[in-house]
Amino acid sequence: MLTNVTISVEEAGDRLAIRQLIEAYAHCADRRDAKGQMALFTTDTHFVVYMNAKDPKPSQELHSREALAPVFAELNKYHATTHFIGQSTIFTLTRDRATGQAYCLAHHITVDGGKRRLMLASLRYLDTFVKIDGAWLFSERRLYVDWMEERALS
Repeated sequence: MLTNVTISVEEAGDRLAIRQLIEAYAHCADRRDAKGQMALFTTDTHFVVYMNAKDPKPSQELHSREALAPVFAELNKYHATTHFIGQSTIFTLTRDRATGQAYCLAHHITVDGGKRRLMLASLRYLDTFVKIDGAWLFSERRLYVDWMEERALS
C-alpha cells in the first residue's frame, strides 16, 4: 500500500516537465517533426536502441543530437503512427538531473497496394534527463523493444 508523499512545488513542477518531455517525444514522432524531436535532446546525447530487449548488445548506438536525424526520418516510411505513453517512473531526481523509465505502445501503419498492415511494438525507455537553462532534456535514452506483432488491417 502506498502512503501519501509530500513533495515541494519545485519537485512537482520538475516531475510534470519530465512527463511533458516524454510526451513531446511521442507527439513529435507522430507528427513527423524530426527537428522538434531532436530539440528534446542535449547536443551530446547518447541514444541506444535494443531491438531485442533480451540481447545485451545494442542494435544501434548514437552519440549526438545530429545523429538522430536519420533515425527519426525513418518514421516517414509509415503511413501513420500512434505512440501511447503508459506508465512513467522517476527513479532519481535532483535539482538538475533525473533518471526514469517510460513504457510505450507504438502503432505503425503501412499501406502497400491498398493493403494496410499494423506493426505494434511494446517499447520501454530508460532515460537520463538533465535540466539546462530551466528546461529538461534527454541526455541519454535507451530504447528497448520488448515485443513486436504484425498483422493485416481491414
